Amino acid sequence: MSISVSSPRPVTPLAPAARPAGKHVADARPLEVRNVRPWGGDAVDLTVVDGTITAITPHAAHTSDRSDSATTQADRTINGRSLLALPGFANVHAHSDKSWWGKPWQPYGGVATTQGRIEHEREHRDRLGIPGVQTSTQVLREYLRHGTTVQRTHVDVDTGVGLRGIEAIREANQALGETIVTQIVAFPQDGVLRRPGVLELLDQAATAGADYIGGLDPASIDRDPVGQLDGIFAIAERHGCGIDVHLHDGGELGAFQIELMIDRTIRHGLQGKVNVAHGLALGQLSTSRQADLIAGMAEAGVSVTSVSPIRVAPLPLRELLEAGVAVGLGTDGFRDLWGPYGDGDMLKVALKTAQVCGLRYDEDLALAVELASSRGAAFAGVASHNLQVGDRADIVLLDAENTMDALTRTPAREFVVAGGKVVVADGELLV
Repeated sequence: MSISVSSPRPVTPLAPAARPAGKHVADARPLEVRNVRPWGGDAVDLTVVDGTITAITPHAAHTSDRSDSATTQADRTINGRSLLALPGFANVHAHSDKSWWGKPWQPYGGVATTQGRIEHEREHRDRLGIPGVQTSTQVLREYLRHGTTVQRTHVDVDTGVGLRGIEAIREANQALGETIVTQIVAFPQDGVLRRPGVLELLDQAATAGADYIGGLDPASIDRDPVGQLDGIFAIAERHGCGIDVHLHDGGELGAFQIELMIDRTIRHGLQGKVNVAHGLALGQLSTSRQADLIAGMAEAGVSVTSVSPIRVAPLPLRELLEAGVAVGLGTDGFRDLWGPYGDGDMLKVALKTAQVCGLRYDEDLALAVELASSRGAAFAGVASHNLQVGDRADIVLLDAENTMDALTRTPAREFVVAGGKVVVADGELLV
């Protein structure tokens, strides 16, 4: 399969509004990132002022370039040594409140179904401090280690934790200087209508500034797809936020719920503000049925995010992109009470996406990286995220020949700059 794209491509914001990038106390002095190759192109020097890329100039050799030292913190200069430069990665289906990363190993337990995992998590999350500022801070530090500087994270909202998880995510990001641009989905992991009081909590979350209202398998969890969707769409319309619904239901049942979302998106005037997360049904339909559904999503501006799971039909990536449906990638939860796998590395997610979707041509491999970086950032309200003048200074340096080489080897991040702040230097996390 070859998807005809040029690299990099412009992206269109999908968030309810393009919100200010993360704010942190930045060093007022310019940061010079010298001798780097954006997307594998010619070597350039990047100038960063107040967290923004302000100039890009062809690289001319400096005396310091002959040094093996990659950075001189004192003079705010990074010697990029002709490393590959990519934009910061964008994790747009995250669960940054759930992981037990940094804690002793937790064995997998409970029943391996959605309902079984929900019950297992509810039983054990409190003893692990989930949700909590400490646990979420560990997760965000791992994001930065791997070069993720943008996230859309689902945060559990239920009658057991209330809005505590949202507060924990915000405090964790503040503790790290708001180096990660963050948008929050108030996520009803335990259902909406079947748990009295959850709709009210979701409304409170929207009042408190949640960017999106989430949902979960309206048919198989709440057994009332019309009721769940009517409830969350009413909240979104009332508060001006978006909708992001986990939809694992497959086949025609899943397709029916996507149709309900398309209809409500248009009726409520929420075009460009509604996302289907997972959308497993899209890969399980006949060609004609799939085409009709994708056309409806494109017309309504309904996007899709995927974690590229194995053992299920892959997302019809080519058909979605050719129709103009925006696609984002994410880690889902990792090393949490739902499963032991993952480390928060979005470049590995891009690699898995390329593998499960059968991508092999260079332009398609580069596209997988775009989906995990420049294109994905639009899902969190970052309009331009492409190492261009005026872009937030989110810069990832890797020892790779080109974008395709970086994807297939997933080398360590040598340097990460997040909003103009150096958070990884010489492979070492600084925050």
